[in-house]
Amino acid sequence: MKYDAILLVSFGGPDCNADVFPFLENVLRGKNVPRERMLQVAEHYYLFGGKSPINDQNRALMAALSVELKEHGPELPVYWGNRNWDPMLADTLKQMKADGVKQAIAFATSAYSSYSSCRQYRENIAAAQAAAGDGAPAVDKLRVFFNHPLFIEANIDHIRVALERIQEDGRASARIAYTAHSIPLSMSQSCDYQRQLLEVGRLVSAALGRPPDPLVFQSRSGPASQPWLEPDILDHLREIKRQGATDVVIAPIGFVSDHMEVLYDLDTEARLLCAELELNMERAATAGTHPKFVRMVRELIVERMDEGSAKIAVGIYPANPDVCPVDCCPAPVRTSPLTPVVTPA
Repeated sequence: MKYDAILLVSFGGPDCNADVFPFLENVLRGKNVPRERMLQVAEHYYLFGGKSPINDQNRALMAALSVELKEHGPELPVYWGNRNWDPMLADTLKQMKADGVKQAIAFATSAYSSYSSCRQYRENIAAAQAAAGDGAPAVDKLRVFFNHPLFIEANIDHIRVALERIQEDGRASARIAYTAHSIPLSMSQSCDYQRQLLEVGRLVSAALGRPPDPLVFQSRSGPASQPWLEPDILDHLREIKRQGATDVVIAPIGFVSDHMEVLYDLDTEARLLCAELELNMERAATAGTHPKFVRMVRELIVERMDEGSAKIAVGIYPANPDVCPVDCCPAPVRTSPLTPVVTPA
């Protein structure tokens, strides 16, 4: 199929303190999340001057992808639109329409299948097209890529670097904890999110010559009465310390860049706990702008443009389809005003 632009689609984040509340209001609009929860999350941003790292990282990914496409083709313009903050998707679609774009490929900055990390992005794109009005570009979202070999390899490389920062005599016994954004069990049971994460962890550990390392979760925000995926990263750190661990690498494989959840929940909260426990912590980088990850985006684009090409995947699961089934990853049923917004973006 012929395409004339690439659309990078992401979650978005504030750039200064004044942006924090308007941003969170966008995230939480219509979700009946208690104001005290919004205030709690706002404090995480204020610790860093109200600036989320995600926007600069998207700019860096956009620049790296533009270079990759210029050098290896297809040489297409790259646009960027967010779910919750500037540049907003609707504004980006309007600009693309004004520029004469007719058919675009969308790359969403999430590797896994769930309502928040896949289907909701498709809904966001559709809403932005409606806002752009007649003549808005058609947009095809690229497939979920958790088991693309270059995504796996980028994570392997980053985790190996983190392991090498541990003193040599402690490296063999060092623990690895794979982390991802927790989601409610009710959501997990209707999508492939957890099994996909487990498969990524299995593939990475095998490549590093290790037995399977545990998958743990972070960033839950729901009431204690609602079951979410566990164990929590902080509980896991306490447990491995009780078991005698001296070194741990935390690898946020559930994220493709260092979102606020990584900056606060891991680099701040988990690191403080590790210092208290006298547990040496190294945090592996996310895929970010690793050359293999950038190359993967290009390969997904080329794959989609050639409908007869093979879809590359590693491990026990096949590549996900280009177009998701209509009944996959349904929206969560909100049974309580305390049901949170989940953003494993």
